[in-house]
Amino acid sequence: MTPFRNPRKPYFQAMRNLRIRLILILFSCSLLSFDGGGNYFEISKNIDMFTTMYKELNSYYVDDIEPNAFMQRGMDAMLEGLDPYTVFISEADIEDYRFQTTGRYGGIGCYVRQYNDHMVVAEVIQGYGAEEAGIQGGDRILVVDGIDVQGYTTDEVGDIMRGEPNTKVTMRIARLQANGAYAEMEVYPTRQEIQVLNVPFYGMINEKIGYIKLSNFMENAAAEVESAFLELRDGNAQMESVILDLRGNPGGLLREAVKICNLFIEKNELVVETKGRLSEWDAEFTTRENPVDLEIKVAVLINHSSASASEIVSGTLQDLDRGVVIGERSYGKGLVQTTRPLSYNAQLKLTTAKYYIPSGRCIQALNYAERRDDGSVGRIPDSLIQEFTTRNGRTVYDGGGIMPDVEVEMPALSDISFTLLSEQLIFDYATIFQAHHANLPQRPGEYYVSDSLFSAFAKWLRIQDFDYTTQSEDALESLREKSKEDGYYEAIKETLDALDVELSRDKGADIEKHENELRQLLNEEIVRRYFFEQGSIESSFQYDQQIQRACTVLNDDATYGAYLQP
Repeated sequence: MTPFRNPRKPYFQAMRNLRIRLILILFSCSLLSFDGGGNYFEISKNIDMFTTMYKELNSYYVDDIEPNAFMQRGMDAMLEGLDPYTVFISEADIEDYRFQTTGRYGGIGCYVRQYNDHMVVAEVIQGYGAEEAGIQGGDRILVVDGIDVQGYTTDEVGDIMRGEPNTKVTMRIARLQANGAYAEMEVYPTRQEIQVLNVPFYGMINEKIGYIKLSNFMENAAAEVESAFLELRDGNAQMESVILDLRGNPGGLLREAVKICNLFIEKNELVVETKGRLSEWDAEFTTRENPVDLEIKVAVLINHSSASASEIVSGTLQDLDRGVVIGERSYGKGLVQTTRPLSYNAQLKLTTAKYYIPSGRCIQALNYAERRDDGSVGRIPDSLIQEFTTRNGRTVYDGGGIMPDVEVEMPALSDISFTLLSEQLIFDYATIFQAHHANLPQRPGEYYVSDSLFSAFAKWLRIQDFDYTTQSEDALESLREKSKEDGYYEAIKETLDALDVELSRDKGADIEKHENELRQLLNEEIVRRYFFEQGSIESSFQYDQQIQRACTVLNDDATYGAYLQP
């Protein structure tokens, strides 16, 4: 029997094929005019093969091909072979990209996340609609503007809550009560233009040492740092030093990094030089203004997540011997990205050059360097490292990132702490605490989890359903599987089983073993509920080893000066 055929389908299929062919022809012609740097034939040949393959697949593949998704996969695969910072930005993603640059969006001022089939408020930003409407961390979001968000993704709920400033959002939320039940209520936050601060906190650690936390290098970062510094210095007559905290700062705008360096170094100093394949990307960036303060002692904190613009600031101050860098080796991202417009309002963010700081060294990690799981640079073979000198003649090295003058490695989280954070159990207990305490009488830097509170927390943890494996247990399991493959398992089974028993954990013992670490994590989350991100940062001063080491260096003029000399 002849199958039924839609008489209109051949026409539509033909027209669809024609449109795609025309698009590909135009695409090819436009690319043929590109200056290929002497590879004209190779470029032309490969474009022709690409368009021919696309046409053949579209015409003859057994199933219909969705052009957008198909092309997106092709572009993603093409870019995957380059560095991870060269990316295609579709029209739909342009707003998110702009936010990464400006830090501005229209919303109510809270972060949300999916947790146990509920959409939960993860954190409230101080001073915006969510706080004004009384929304708290730990609140469950049930309905937004009449839409039941059960089963929605975090991005979908975020899209509903975002919108034009000065418009109301109607939300039904559920809040944990002291009796353990959830009470539903309606709240009406007003959308505002949210400006995510580059400097979420600044203050005095003691009467002589100021502190500025710089989280991003988005628009106005330098102005925020300058304003914070002047307020601290002018309001505290005994202030002699400042800590600039760049830990966890992923970078951002190059011009903001140059301006921040300018606060502490002379006018017309070279901060960074860029060198690319094309001469148009070669440039020198120098300070243009008179400095704000040339005398104050400066300590810069960095860690494995301090990248790009963070490395320009820390590396420049190190190369010019203007400050002591403290912490861990930085990430090792010394690449310049430039945005180029594409058709249909899309954009291509591509790497066009590398950064070189005043000593002449490149920040970018060598391709041969070992990378950690987070992408930051790890061990670098000595044979691949070159020596450079600072202005005072100190020896510094390239090869990847900035090595601190004073190395203070922060211990990795224990397995139990990592599990409690990832399974939101510390977050949950802070929600329980808040249900019983309307406010905290202490200031953030004065509050610390008491013995009685930690005992209650430990007792609560012991009845929670959570499990985890240590790295030792993972290694033992791998050994067990390998021994089976190699035929040795039966001979060593008793030994492996005995090791398994020794490594098996007791939750209570692990809670006791890592009490200090768990106290700190719980303390930070509780303070965040009442004093927002700013309070959480201030609260960390009392146990932050890198800040404490910075204070030790800054408090002793001889020690500080010695680190800046060969």
